[in-house]
Amino acid sequence: MAAPAANMTINADRLWDSLMEMAKIGPGVAGGNNRQTLTDADAEGRALFQRWCEEAGCTMGLDTMGNMFARREGTDPDALPVYVGSHLDTQPTGGKYDGVLGVLGGLELIRTLNDLDIKTKHPIVVTNWTNEEGTRFAPAMLSSGVFAGVHEQDWAYAREDAEGKSFGDELVRIGWKGDEEVGARKMHAFFELHIEQGPILEAEGIDVGVVTHGQGLSWTQVTVTGKDAHTGSTPMPMRKNAGLAMARILEKVEEIALSHAPHAVGAAGHIDVYPNSRNVIPGKAVFTVDFRSPELAVIKDMEARLKAAAEEICKHMGLEVAFEKVGGFDPVAFDEGCVSAIRGAAERLGYSHMNIISGAGHDACWINRVAPTAMVMCPCVDGLSHNEAEEISKDWAKAGADVLFHAVVETAEIVE
Repeated sequence: MAAPAANMTINADRLWDSLMEMAKIGPGVAGGNNRQTLTDADAEGRALFQRWCEEAGCTMGLDTMGNMFARREGTDPDALPVYVGSHLDTQPTGGKYDGVLGVLGGLELIRTLNDLDIKTKHPIVVTNWTNEEGTRFAPAMLSSGVFAGVHEQDWAYAREDAEGKSFGDELVRIGWKGDEEVGARKMHAFFELHIEQGPILEAEGIDVGVVTHGQGLSWTQVTVTGKDAHTGSTPMPMRKNAGLAMARILEKVEEIALSHAPHAVGAAGHIDVYPNSRNVIPGKAVFTVDFRSPELAVIKDMEARLKAAAEEICKHMGLEVAFEKVGGFDPVAFDEGCVSAIRGAAERLGYSHMNIISGAGHDACWINRVAPTAMVMCPCVDGLSHNEAEEISKDWAKAGADVLFHAVVETAEIVE
């Protein structure tokens, strides 16, 4: 298949302007974004994306999980589409680029094809996957997971946020539940552009990350149950302090992850202590332990050691402990052909590049199960993400989007 000429590149100013315009919807309190999934701000962002796609000549599809599919037709009606995209939802204190760069980079790809009057044999479809972040409705990558057959749709609809609102009800409420059967679409390939969310590319002075693998992830929700009691009048030997047990378990999490250094990581980011009062000894602690590694055997080892350590700690303290696997996926090896297309694009365009393993979960990790898939990454300042201070440069965005353009268009096959 013919590759695009090296002088075919995206419009960096237009891409940047689109990123800044989208960032006005669901602004955060410190310069980033709070555009959580299935909120009114999410609905507004979706409407803007749809308007832009239709202005670029695309037709919009919408499935029963709210996944959006903007299609640019190809010349062969029987050719499977090449898909590209990411997500528009953010963390409560999210940045302007996590996910959004991949969606709007896909849109910029379409706009550039229009500018250059290039036709492709395969249609190209730009996708916005619903609830990638998983911050409001766990787990992460929920809708791409349903699409790939990892989760049942009814189970996904029943997921509840902290206020007891269900995913299914909120999808209907904001008006973005479609009629199309989720997962019915067939793909020729899928590409996702994303910021690295880590410090490696910037530290090495590299323009583009060629993502060969994705780390596996395990989320285990741990519930420790003790007894609420007055902090001032309960003797130390008679306390059943769930908060203290949690602290001891989290020390073990650190120890377990360090034992598999340097590639394994572990921490607890979601923690609730009950009743969370200054003068009440915590009677219950609920927290989610996040373990990650590119090796499945390491993840299994960390899970088993967490369970054994927590049970031993709680037994010694006279407390109860329960475990629930609330999210996870096995390590991912991306398609060699798609990876080669990304690497070849970076070389053709003269961008420095290196192979990289994604430390975060992405929709591409699930779509890899049903279609040839790969990812391209650009650096982010200090590796900071899931933070309103998340930042990238226009040049980094351009490099990533240029490589995305070339890899996707080569795969979709230019029609001379």
